[in-house]
Amino acid sequence: MAHSLESLVIRHTHRLPTPRGSAGEGATAARQFDAALTSVGFKLSAELLERLSGLSEAAVVHTAGRTLRTVSEMVGDHVRHNAYFIDFPANVPDTEEFWMRCVTKALGDDTSRENVLTQLAHGVLDLLSLPTYGRYQHTYEEMLAAQDELIASAGDRVTVLHLGRDLDDELTDLYLALAGSTTPLGEDHLRDLRTLAERCAPGPQPESIPVRENRAVVNEARLAAGADLLLDTVTDVLRLACALSGGDVTLQEPTRFRALSRPARRALLAGLDAVVAANPAKLADVHAHREPFKRLGERLHPHEYPRWPHAADVFAVARGEKEARSFDSRLEKLLDEYDVLGAVRLLTSAPGKLFRALDLLLRIAADQDERDAVLAAAVRVAPEVSGRVVLSVREHFQNRERQTAEPRIFVNRRGRGWVTPDDRRPVPAADRDRLIAALDTELRRRLPTPDRLLLGPDVLDVALPLSGRATAAGLGVLPRGSVSAVDGEHLRFFVYWKETEDRTDYDLSALLLHADYSTDSWLSYTSLKAVGGEHSGDVTEAPEGASEFIDLSLDRVRSTFIVPQVNIYAGEGFEEVEESFFGFMLRDGEQKGRPFEPRTVRMKSELRGAGRVALPLVFRREDDGRWRAKWLHLYLRGISSANRVEENQVSVSKVVRALVEREHLTVRYLVDLMSGDTTAVELWDGGPVPDEPVTYVGLERPEGLHPDSRVVTLENLRDLIPG
Repeated sequence: MAHSLESLVIRHTHRLPTPRGSAGEGATAARQFDAALTSVGFKLSAELLERLSGLSEAAVVHTAGRTLRTVSEMVGDHVRHNAYFIDFPANVPDTEEFWMRCVTKALGDDTSRENVLTQLAHGVLDLLSLPTYGRYQHTYEEMLAAQDELIASAGDRVTVLHLGRDLDDELTDLYLALAGSTTPLGEDHLRDLRTLAERCAPGPQPESIPVRENRAVVNEARLAAGADLLLDTVTDVLRLACALSGGDVTLQEPTRFRALSRPARRALLAGLDAVVAANPAKLADVHAHREPFKRLGERLHPHEYPRWPHAADVFAVARGEKEARSFDSRLEKLLDEYDVLGAVRLLTSAPGKLFRALDLLLRIAADQDERDAVLAAAVRVAPEVSGRVVLSVREHFQNRERQTAEPRIFVNRRGRGWVTPDDRRPVPAADRDRLIAALDTELRRRLPTPDRLLLGPDVLDVALPLSGRATAAGLGVLPRGSVSAVDGEHLRFFVYWKETEDRTDYDLSALLLHADYSTDSWLSYTSLKAVGGEHSGDVTEAPEGASEFIDLSLDRVRSTFIVPQVNIYAGEGFEEVEESFFGFMLRDGEQKGRPFEPRTVRMKSELRGAGRVALPLVFRREDDGRWRAKWLHLYLRGISSANRVEENQVSVSKVVRALVEREHLTVRYLVDLMSGDTTAVELWDGGPVPDEPVTYVGLERPEGLHPDSRVVTLENLRDLIPG
């Protein structure tokens, strides 16, 4: 358990909790540990190396074994990445030549000859019927022997592991950070929060837990620990019930409520009773989730507890036996009547709902006086709206031009993306600009104005993480909409998957698009070679795990966009397989090396989304000839089987265009707001850092920062979002 908790800290913070052990002469073992880390793209900070050097050799070796397992998994090196073509990317055959080679071998095989001849006679051939197609024809060790050694390069990735505090302190800090996050967490982080809450719920708590899903997870742990529950709406109780049943605390997916223990039932009913007793108007919130409340009532048996009559009222409203006029129904009536001023008066009591309705109100307002009233109300309630919502609305109106031909893109909580034509009436430009200026003023008021702001390279174009669900779990993963430089001559994508029980075939492909987003060409199992690239070959089953690769020489690619994608051709979905992840590597010149070299991995992200086609990111050639990546984290519905790049190229192109053309709020925007007249702003160039405390914002933490510095890196970028 201690190792898994230590691993959790390393993954989230890139800090190694203070290593323990007897004192000794561990310098040699520590240097060997550092060298082993280098092979997977990591290294020890000077402070951590010094700490380990003062421990016994046995303590260092013990720490090294645990840490190497963790970082290998972070980068995807914990599994064996075999390639179908043994010396990939060299000697990849043309597609037709390869297929004919497989047919020839099948005809020479007594067990398959008759079946293949019959198929050929009918003019249709199933590739899976060929014994050598889609299954590795060599072992992993034979593949390694056929590959040249990797030549180390100064451009290889180096991720520094820093010295942390005691494990208990690190766990408490991480718990407080995740529980008190101002933005929703992704599924993996929410799962980690549950692990931390089980340990930390009785101890120190964040000042507030603004995200409701986080509160549900914390309440589950507090209930088990016998602590008071944090409840202020009836929906908080419903989310807690979902957590206790192992269901979806976001309430997006239906939960099958389990039979709950008597103490749990009493706690839920007492919580509902207290919330409604304090504010009977909260009964109106039941309407948004009537069906789940009805099913929960069947499990809680409120009639057995007459001392909590207000709890019984909740289920009476859900069943339609008691009236509680909902806020949304009152609002809908006013909007149906185009009563903008009435809607504004009502929405003033619900600032978040007012902000989400601003676009609609400005569009349906009859005249300038009504639009002025909408804007005045927005300015008045802005201080009561969460920073995440203010930023989301600011980004929305930034993309709201007077007239636009670009389609609208929607992405749900599970990463499913789709586009629709934008047929909304424009918002008057003057009103839009006034609102944007007011939102900027409100955000500037909330943000700190540090004396000295130190910025790391490549952080300014990172999109603000307004939701943890806009970022996949993994290493070096940036939020959706971020733009990052691509420095290297060879770009290599990889996908790994391991099926749970059914034969599962994932196909790694790359769609190459012209500047107008029309198709140029593609790389896939049906097109093993294209201008500038090679595919490693189709693997059609993964009982022991399988990998596919695409290698591209960027100076040979003539397209404007490169869109890697993972298509589910057959079998289990991304959320059903035992494991699946995608990533990319960058290599210089003639580095050679195996198909998968961990120190060249720039990004590795988990594939866990609702859809049959995954679109992790897109690469674009800029006017200066350099390549940059824009992060997508999207999934398309696709079809139940046989998804192929040829069939989905139109839908992929539309989604890519919509997201590439959208302007996202970035770290640069917040830095500009924070940079007051008294703030010294400087870019860190990789050299020595200042001796005094600074606020540092960058992708990775530099060594040697003053201990009183505030540090925001990719791992805690959400801390930039004001409350």
